[in-house]
Amino acid sequence: MKKILSRIWKICLKFFLWFLAVSIVLVILFRWIPVYVTPLMVIRMVEQKMDGKEMKLSKKWKPLEEISPDLQLAVVCSEDQNFLKHHGFDFAAIEKAMKHNEKSKKKRGASTISQQTAKNVFLWEGRSWVRKGFESIYYLIETFWSKQRIMEVYLNIVELGNGVYGAEAASQEFFKKSAIKISKEQAATLVVVLPSPLNYNAKRPTNYLNRRINWTMKQMRYWGGKLDYDNEEKNENKK
Repeated sequence: MKKILSRIWKICLKFFLWFLAVSIVLVILFRWIPVYVTPLMVIRMVEQKMDGKEMKLSKKWKPLEEISPDLQLAVVCSEDQNFLKHHGFDFAAIEKAMKHNEKSKKKRGASTISQQTAKNVFLWEGRSWVRKGFESIYYLIETFWSKQRIMEVYLNIVELGNGVYGAEAASQEFFKKSAIKISKEQAATLVVVLPSPLNYNAKRPTNYLNRRINWTMKQMRYWGGKLDYDNEEKNENKK
C-alpha cells in the first residue's frame, strides 16, 4: 500500500512540476503574443455542436489603446474595484464573500480580474477546489504582466454573449460600432452581463441589468471617469 501511495505521490508531483513549467512558459509568451483562442471558446463550440446549433465564434483582438477607456473603468467598477491594488487575490473581498455565502442562498464570488483572466486563458469552467488550485498558480500573470496587459487580455477574450468574445466583437455585435467608440452607458451595459453572458443580453437589458448599469455609471463618476494605471504604479513604488 505504501508503494502504491508513493507512486501516486510521485506521479502527482511530476504532473504538478510539468504544469508549473508549462505555465511559466505560456505566461511569459502571452505577455507579448495575442491570445486568439481559449479553452472556453472551444468548449462553447462543442456545446453548440452537440445541441444542434450553429457554431459561432465572433472575436477580434484589439490593443488596449483601441478599447474604450470607459469600458476599462466600467469593468473595474463592476467586477474588481481593487484591481490596481491587489496582486491577484483580493482577500478582503474573499472574506466578505465567505460571510455573505454563510447567510445567503444566493452565492457571491470574489474572483479578481486577474483570476478571471487566468481562468479564461488557461483553464476550464467550474467551481471545484481542484480548478481553483490550478487558477491560483496563475498568480504568475501578476508577476510577469503589467496591469495594462492583464486588462488588455481580459477585454479581448472575455465571454460577452453567445459565441461573442472580447470588447471589439461585442461592441460590433450589440452596438454596431468599434470598441473605442462606445459610450459610457454602452460600456456599463457590456460589463453588467459578465456574471452570466449566456443568460443576459446587452441589446435587451432587463430591469435588473438597468439598475446595475446605473450603479456602475455612478461608480465610474466616483472614480473620476478614468482608470489611472500610471498613478497607481507610482503609489506602489513609494510603498
